[in-house]
Amino acid sequence: MITVIKQGLHDTVQDLGRYGYQRFGVVAGGAMDPFSHRVTNMLVGNEEAVATLELTLVGPHLLFEEDALITIGGGDLTPMVADEPVPMWKPVLIRKGSELRFGAARAGCRAYLAVAGGFDIPEVLGSRSTYVKAGLGGLDGRALRKEDILRFNSSSRLAEVMKGKLVSGLPLRAADWQITPKLLPNLSGHYEILVMRGMQYELFDEESRHHFWNESFTVSSQSDRMGYRINGPTLRLRESIEMVSEAVTYGSIQVPADGNPIILAADRQTTGGYPKVGQISSVDFAKLAQAKAGDQLSFKEVTIEESQRLFIKQEMDLRVLRAAIRNRLR
Repeated sequence: MITVIKQGLHDTVQDLGRYGYQRFGVVAGGAMDPFSHRVTNMLVGNEEAVATLELTLVGPHLLFEEDALITIGGGDLTPMVADEPVPMWKPVLIRKGSELRFGAARAGCRAYLAVAGGFDIPEVLGSRSTYVKAGLGGLDGRALRKEDILRFNSSSRLAEVMKGKLVSGLPLRAADWQITPKLLPNLSGHYEILVMRGMQYELFDEESRHHFWNESFTVSSQSDRMGYRINGPTLRLRESIEMVSEAVTYGSIQVPADGNPIILAADRQTTGGYPKVGQISSVDFAKLAQAKAGDQLSFKEVTIEESQRLFIKQEMDLRVLRAAIRNRLR
């Protein structure tokens, strides 16, 4: 069990999303950075879809009321226990009575806290993900608050084995191994993101298409889990059109009349009526999720086939990682 001593800027329970209801206007939601969510769950012996805590920019202070095996991944929000830094991307045993404190983001934007067994949160429409704007899922459909209590489900046999290996009299003890940094996203102030041409790409004028691929855009402070507004060269259509709303997804890059693109994110609406200049490859969702206001984005074109090959490679890498972790936890 965890008690929230002090809430962060925006801490929510997330899993991999709420699917099957978009035709009714219910957003999919889920973790902004599904890669970090999945890997942190792997590292504590959970199934990948188990709910984690998504912490944004400034994290909370959490009191552990019982021993817990955790992993922190994603952005670096300076996690500390008893003035000792908590290693990221590896299993860590935190002892009962210890307080885990997060600070401001040192790198990236969103951290993920996975606990062995996952959080004991009821499912709503098949998911534990929090959608704050509708008050749906998570802990009463909202971000965490001071004095909230989060309970755990029973941990797996593999997690119990790891706990046994890490038991000591210290407030925390980390595993003596970690995953290769080659698999982890590079957190920086400038992200090159792979993009496929959007449905209306050919409707943009030649100058706009050149700017889109060859210049950088700045993430606006008017960005959230629904979408990222980005500022840069203005993108224009060759001629004005009236569009019928059509399906959108995570990573759809819409361009409204003012010419400043909006990248749709996890809590996106289910349809949109703005022309789409591009679609971000799913292998780069982690980069987008870790970009914060003021960071720079540049776009590199890939074909659908190239994006599919990269997706398959990423899934194969995760399959190998999953097997290696399970081997370590035996």
